[in-house]
Amino acid sequence: MDPSSMNNPELLQFINQEKERAMMNEMVGKLTNVCWDKCITGTPGSKFSSSESACLANCARRYLDMSMIIMKRFQNMQ
Repeated sequence: MDPSSMNNPELLQFINQEKERAMMNEMVGKLTNVCWDKCITGTPGSKFSSSESACLANCARRYLDMSMIIMKRFQNMQ
């Protein structure tokens, strides 16, 4: 890659968007794994039980809340 192309604002914006997209994909993957392992204790049927649904919703909400808190703390450190 040509070093002068790194000064291109459009390229930098694209790279930042791709980094954000990769971070979101990673977060969704972690959220799915953590919440699934915590909330789905048996073999899932054709739909979740009410307790599994509530657990998944609460787990996802807590995970996203904590991710936002951590992200804000890192932004404040910069």
